[in-house]
Amino acid sequence: MPQIPEKIHELTVGQLAARSGAAVSALHFYESKGLISSRRTTGNQRRYSRDALRRVAFVRAAQRVGIPLATIREALAELPEERTPTREDWARLSEAWRSELDERIKQLNRLRDHLTDCIGCGCLSLESCVLSNPGDVFGERQGTGSRLLVEKRDSGERCG
Repeated sequence: MPQIPEKIHELTVGQLAARSGAAVSALHFYESKGLISSRRTTGNQRRYSRDALRRVAFVRAAQRVGIPLATIREALAELPEERTPTREDWARLSEAWRSELDERIKQLNRLRDHLTDCIGCGCLSLESCVLSNPGDVFGERQGTGSRLLVEKRDSGERCG
């Protein structure tokens, strides 16, 4: 891994990619979403301050545990500009995210426990599908039929 001399206070996008392990396209994406920032040289090249290394590490760690980018951006916005997230920042923010992660774990456990039922029904029976329509709540609201399945597919979601 390339070493960056201490006297260098700004990194090119290639240096940041090499040191962070993130693809250049990912860094550009993070920048477009307001997660990291750069300045432009007179030749219109991006230059990142050294704190971008820790910010990228912070973003990637949060993503690995399933935190949405919008939530990560909100967390980083709480930090003063040019300050890298510290261990204390991570502890505080990860504690706030704990209940969200616990809820996702519960949902995944329910999915795992009912996966055989879902495969068995093939999502052809929205009245009895415990994943798409637990307790047939949609049957009471909308009547029977395949509208739920169509709505889910239209919104980019997948049944099961």
